[in-house]
Amino acid sequence: MKKKTKTITIDGIDKKILRALMQDARTPILEIARNVGISGAAIHQRLRKLEKSQLLAGSKFIIDPKILGFSTLAFVGIYLDKAADSDSVVNALKRIPEVVECHYTTGNYSLFIKVLSLDNNHLMHLLNKEIQPINGVSRTESLISLEQQIDRQVKV
Repeated sequence: MKKKTKTITIDGIDKKILRALMQDARTPILEIARNVGISGAAIHQRLRKLEKSQLLAGSKFIIDPKILGFSTLAFVGIYLDKAADSDSVVNALKRIPEVVECHYTTGNYSLFIKVLSLDNNHLMHLLNKEIQPINGVSRTESLISLEQQIDRQVKV
């Protein structure tokens, strides 16, 4: 069973800092400090507090998979033979680099994954030769994304 997530309270200054970093994580601390109206040291202290609370989990660069040739994005619902197979199936999915997300879900599917592929033929190969043969996978259903309409983080 997953541990309960704790919540924290953030004030208006924390929100301004977070909004600036969500817009561009490379924004210099001193620029944020000038815009917020507090010292750079205070910004650093607040960021350490937010990291310690686990609200912030590092920063990362976002790679556009289309630039690397991944033109097909699909969501795949996975039916398992039995729920007890989920750990071994997830471990097998972790070894497939094109599987970029995996969620244990309610509803029709046991697992719901996000797959990046070069094209439809590559997706078909992934489904037929790599995902469906995994022990414990009963069957799959695929949805190909035609275009992403919304991509955002939670509002602060």
